[in-house]
Amino acid sequence: MFVSDVVVKNQVGLHARPATFFIQRANEFKSSIWIEKEERRVNAKSLLGVLSLGIVGGTSIKIIADGPDDEEAVESLISLIKSGFAE
Repeated sequence: MFVSDVVVKNQVGLHARPATFFIQRANEFKSSIWIEKEERRVNAKSLLGVLSLGIVGGTSIKIIADGPDDEEAVESLISLIKSGFAE
């Protein structure tokens, strides 16, 4: 299991378009991946789950992965978040 914290930098957070990019990236990995905000944890490969967290700019989230490529998955998703989803 690999876990890392990241702050969402882009202004609008993980709304529909960035959430879609995030989920597409998460689905490239075999590991199970979750996003945790405060005490809520959702499947990072689920659009409704990710949107239900209401992640806005400046929010700190935790990305958790467990599986054969867990560290690579978390690092890749953090890189995507830090890029601001090219917005």
